[in-house]
Amino acid sequence: MPTEKNRTAAARRRAATPGTYYEYRTLSLPGSVSNGDVRRLLTDEAEYGRWELARTRLYLGGSRRVWLRRKAMRVPSTL
Repeated sequence: MPTEKNRTAAARRRAATPGTYYEYRTLSLPGSVSNGDVRRLLTDEAEYGRWELARTRLYLGGSRRVWLRRKAMRVPSTL
């Protein structure tokens, strides 16, 4: 079992604290989209939609899949 010191910085960032909920969004981008366009798209999503990059996967042929996440507010029902 890895201790806190042995975990990488990325693993510590990914570990959610109890009570933290995330909503996820998946984007599939074809290989014809340039790196600059992808960067611009992800920057806009992060800036205006408050999404952060959770994972990126590059496939053969140049297509890529990007997972974005953001904290979801869990509001208890008042009814």
